Amino acid sequence: MSAAIGLVLLAVSCSGAKTPTSPTATPTTAPPTTAAPPPPASNSSWPTYHANMQRTGVDTTSPAMQDVHQAWTSTLDGAIYAEPLVEGDRVFVATENDSVYALSASTGKIAWRTNVGDPIPRSMLPCGNIDPTGITGTPAIDTDTGTLYAVAFVQPGQHEFVAIDSKTGRLLWRKPADTPGMDPLVHQQRGALAISNGRVYAPYGGLQGDCGDYHGQVVGMSLDGSGVPSGFQVPSEREAGIWASAGVAVDQFGNLLVTTGNGSSTLTYDYGDTVIKLSPNLKVLDRWAPSNWRDLNSGDVDLGSIGPTILPNGLLFQSGKEGVGYLLRADHLGGVGGAAFAKQACDGGAWGGTAALASRVFVPCGDGLVALKVGSDPPAFTVAWQVGGIFAGPPIVAGGAVWTVDIVSGRLLAFDLKTGKQLLSQEVGPVEHFTTPTAFDGRLYVAATDRVVAFTGV
Repeated sequence: MSAAIGLVLLAVSCSGAKTPTSPTATPTTAPPTTAAPPPPASNSSWPTYHANMQRTGVDTTSPAMQDVHQAWTSTLDGAIYAEPLVEGDRVFVATENDSVYALSASTGKIAWRTNVGDPIPRSMLPCGNIDPTGITGTPAIDTDTGTLYAVAFVQPGQHEFVAIDSKTGRLLWRKPADTPGMDPLVHQQRGALAISNGRVYAPYGGLQGDCGDYHGQVVGMSLDGSGVPSGFQVPSEREAGIWASAGVAVDQFGNLLVTTGNGSSTLTYDYGDTVIKLSPNLKVLDRWAPSNWRDLNSGDVDLGSIGPTILPNGLLFQSGKEGVGYLLRADHLGGVGGAAFAKQACDGGAWGGTAALASRVFVPCGDGLVALKVGSDPPAFTVAWQVGGIFAGPPIVAGGAVWTVDIVSGRLLAFDLKTGKQLLSQEVGPVEHFTTPTAFDGRLYVAATDRVVAFTGV
């Protein structure tokens, strides 16, 4: 394992709307909002899912390293579906026991643990596959104030925004994260949170099994906890959940981008299987859906099994369970059938979130990891390389390598950026869907059920 690979690793361990009010209406083509854009990820932190609001999963702080090996393991109080976050010399991890931990990045020693409530056992829910459910979606850290935000599912059955001081673990405030009329027992907060526009945003989908009257939702709350939550509900009769672990992406203008799963309609377009652009105040600005949305809806072939990634060339990348890769123009998504480019990317479906660096997009598939070479004039991609035989978790890029966790074997894998040659394989043990590594300053952190396992190459 002596390939030059840039980082240290940790291991920690993830479930699934009908006739809109005006189903055939084209969303208002509004000028881009002038809201303050989200700041880039700090060089001293990995404060949100895949490092930044574009969800590209790129670490620029890790040097190349030799002889990667395990450094430490820390066992926590519950299963981990959220991606670990890093600020300064601490790693932050949320569990399904409704706990948030701060760990020493160098030793794994617990600096503090804050428990925010009692989680919801599976027996209280009409369906689902997480037992118990506490904090599932990846939290987000406001590095300006040192505040960590999460959504906790707590007894007797409600979602709450919690704000925690990242230095001390002190609970600063908690506020409802369910909007009026929303049944908390059939909505799951699984997608990553996003901080932008002075607010924290949380997406919602349904439980595994798609039971109950749930709808895709995005709920926003002021960073200081003032006021009441704002909400967007997908205009569907039912379903159309926003459930991929990548959650909400944010563009340079502060607009939000989310992708829905299957809606319940096969007759009237219902915003199921759709990429939706929302303004900071959660109004629909634009949207795109593939022309075969009816087939995707009826076949449970969610487009929203993966979140959108904002590329540096004015394009978005989106895929889904069907495995087709789509390039969309960020300034005009294209309505139904209006993708800039579409081509099969993988046969095993795409899951969680992608990584993107320069002209490459790395797609995690049920049948392997695929590197796409993307061009913008005209928009198109070709397959640069493909690794088969693994169920790839959402990848990241660090230290000149692409990193992913094989969800089936529980092994952390590294591949050469240009060729796809395997550089490393390390066992981390059983993991949850869809675990993804975190990289920072020569370290890489992954979730393995209830443990955080660290590796180093120094």
